[in-house]
Amino acid sequence: MSGGVSSGEIKRLASEVGFDLAGVAGIAETQEHRFFAQWLAEGYAGEMGYLEKCNEAGELKRASLVNAAPWARSVIVCALNYNSDQPYSTHAGTTSQGWISRYAWSRRDYHDVVLEKLRILEARLSEACKEQDITVPRTWCYVDTGPVIERIFAKYAGIGWIGKNTCILNEQLGSWLFLGVLLTSLELAPDLPPPDRCGSCTRCLDACPTHAFPAPYQLDATKCISYLTIEKRGAIPEELRAGVGRQVFGCDICQDVCPWNRQAPLTRTPELEARLELVNPELEWLARLTLEEFREIFRSSPVKRARFDGLRRNVVIAMGNSGDERFLPVLQKLSTSEDAVVAEHARWALQHLRYLTAMKNPSGGEGF
Repeated sequence: MSGGVSSGEIKRLASEVGFDLAGVAGIAETQEHRFFAQWLAEGYAGEMGYLEKCNEAGELKRASLVNAAPWARSVIVCALNYNSDQPYSTHAGTTSQGWISRYAWSRRDYHDVVLEKLRILEARLSEACKEQDITVPRTWCYVDTGPVIERIFAKYAGIGWIGKNTCILNEQLGSWLFLGVLLTSLELAPDLPPPDRCGSCTRCLDACPTHAFPAPYQLDATKCISYLTIEKRGAIPEELRAGVGRQVFGCDICQDVCPWNRQAPLTRTPELEARLELVNPELEWLARLTLEEFREIFRSSPVKRARFDGLRRNVVIAMGNSGDERFLPVLQKLSTSEDAVVAEHARWALQHLRYLTAMKNPSGGEGF
């Protein structure tokens, strides 16, 4: 072990920094890591080519920590609760409103919030080592940016179990958790993974509108609404557009229906409190945003990852799924957009909206 700096001390420091949970995982390859290469081979990663990055020896970095950071001896995993007092997507909203994923409501980008706390923890760990005359360890911090699969290490650090929807679930906090990892050359006593408490429940799998789970604990990202509305560039497959519903950035459905989130506590981190204008935003407002307004409104938000035209693509799909005839003029205008993808999706939305309208009013004739 590390001659004095214990896992318990690191957890105490993490709590002082403001993390809700912290734990330590070892670096051994796990069954989940072994499944990763197969998952990629199945094509489930879609266009997320960064997941396939290899080291100089041609080994998948994310398949084993040894491939990415051979110097690391332990992984410190920290979690921050981001749940807010706003309703779930399955409990509120109208067809004229879109849905931005819960994690993107905050006043600051969660990457910055979590990384800032990790940096402070990193500094305090170095200070603790100096105080105990221990060589300052090599460390590296990641928040969704490193060649590590955070949720695997979160499981083995005792943060939670991996649910059937592939999210980390904690018995007390639910699944509204941001994860950050701190790799270190210190050898620390690892925690134990908690038991899987999903039981026979399949609510998350049954609720997915695009059937993105080929089996429990497996996600086909190419059908996941979060992937489609954030990571996917260009056209969204036509057969999946109706299933996207009103989601314009990300999707919370499989978490919203999870029983472990029924009484999830609210975040204690002020920077992660919700911006009310991003909760159930009006689709017409989103559709009329200019590029400059998009940049200003989402300057400190993960939503900027979808890019301006990507968000507009998602918005017109939501309009097409709304069944609301008020959107016809907006869609007509966007059907001639300079962006070919937005224009094509707007034309699809016009056709789909007219179809839904006709289905609601069959006596009105075809008219489309």
